[in-house]
Amino acid sequence: MTVTADLAISVDGYIAGTGVTVDNPGGDGAEPLFEWIHNLASWRERQGMTGGEENRDSELMREWFDATGAVVMGRMMYDTGEEFWGDNPPFRTPVFVLTHRPRPTLVKEGGTTFTFVTEGIHSALDLAKAAAGDRDVDIAGGASTVRQYLAAGLIDELQLHVVPALLGAGLRLFEGPGAGPQRVEPVRVVETPLATHLKYRFGRTED
Repeated sequence: MTVTADLAISVDGYIAGTGVTVDNPGGDGAEPLFEWIHNLASWRERQGMTGGEENRDSELMREWFDATGAVVMGRMMYDTGEEFWGDNPPFRTPVFVLTHRPRPTLVKEGGTTFTFVTEGIHSALDLAKAAAGDRDVDIAGGASTVRQYLAAGLIDELQLHVVPALLGAGLRLFEGPGAGPQRVEPVRVVETPLATHLKYRFGRTED
């Protein structure tokens, strides 16, 4: 089992624009970070749609879907994504939401469940590992959640999809509490016209 974090990011290091709200989940000016994903065949399959681009980017997205057995995310990511994901979210795995505001587990179509965890990052990760079996656990975001897991040394692999765009302002991934220095080992670089896909491995390899 590998604990991963997999995020789209701009060339200048932003994973969302300014003004992120429930009604504006990506923030202002952040369309380039996400629109390429929504046109991929593998993403559209997860949305119950046909068509889309079948390319190397789509293969990498399908690889992530197939390998991931559970997901951890922060409450802000859940709140801003809930309406967009609808009744059939793309995860199709158990999702554990870090929160200070508990609510009952939600069961969605396609195998996605949302369980709200109030006991912190270690508890959420333990639950996700138990649910994932021999598949990976992904720390989906947002930035604060990923930084908390990075600071605790709990992420094994980080994959960044660097989109050829400059946002100029917004939410940075590597800024704020938990964004201290760490050494990483390059694992893979895949260049496409849509994004440069960078995978890195951290020192921790044990489950």
